[in-house]
Amino acid sequence: MAQRENQVNRDKLCCSICLDLLKDPVTIPCGHSYCMNCVKSYWDEEDQKETHSCPQCRQTFTPRPALVRNTVIADLVEETKKTGLQAAKADLCHAEHEDVSCDFCTETKLKAVKSCLQCLVSYCEQHLQPHYEVAALKKHKLRKLKAVKSCLQCLVSYCEQHLQPHFESSAFKKHKLVDPFQKLQEIICSRHNEVMKIFCRTDQQCICILCTMDEHKGHDTVPTAAEMSEKQRELKERQQNIERKIKEKEKSLEECESLSTNYFVIPGVQKSHQLYIVCNRFDCKTSQK
Repeated sequence: MAQRENQVNRDKLCCSICLDLLKDPVTIPCGHSYCMNCVKSYWDEEDQKETHSCPQCRQTFTPRPALVRNTVIADLVEETKKTGLQAAKADLCHAEHEDVSCDFCTETKLKAVKSCLQCLVSYCEQHLQPHYEVAALKKHKLRKLKAVKSCLQCLVSYCEQHLQPHFESSAFKKHKLVDPFQKLQEIICSRHNEVMKIFCRTDQQCICILCTMDEHKGHDTVPTAAEMSEKQRELKERQQNIERKIKEKEKSLEECESLSTNYFVIPGVQKSHQLYIVCNRFDCKTSQK
């Protein structure tokens, strides 16, 4: 809940031009707030029109309004940064399968929230703070990121930017790229360090190609994709059988209730007990058929 509220606060304090937290926030006459540099650049492009407008509501201003730092919003932004940092420290968890892990985290990998185009490093909320506080780092260009591929050789998930060497370098082009997958180590054979693409039906476990040549030699093996398809087919059949049985029971109950109306009320016997007697008689008739 606290994380959700913190995210809502962050969204409210984001600049609609750069989509990042406000830096040197300024509020223009219509009431909307932007980063000072963002709205300056936006209005510089409108100078030729001799009229300037709000990027959100399109209200126009003549002459060009003077920009003054909004200290109240600036303080709120700083407080939000601190709250986000505390939340990150309290919630030490691995990045999800579509997230990139922070390059600076050593033990528990946190989700990277931004990538710096100058440092060429991905940062979690905690390790990103110097880019907001150190003057030399404030000029760096930060970009939101999300993993687009995982490499089965490097055992790392990459965003679009850091994935480029796998398309450009001949040494990386042979690497196997798959959709983002968080727990890459779980699909690697601990004995041979190979991807486990085979399922051993004899031992009911995933193995790599080298395993079929020693301890699993002669076992009943199939590709993992084939085993998955078979399991999915069996699961679907079971689900259909369960649904069929439920419908049969519902139909039997409806017939029991309908049949009960044809019997006289048994004095001194509760209605639920009478229905139970009728259902037993109905089951006997059904079994005789």
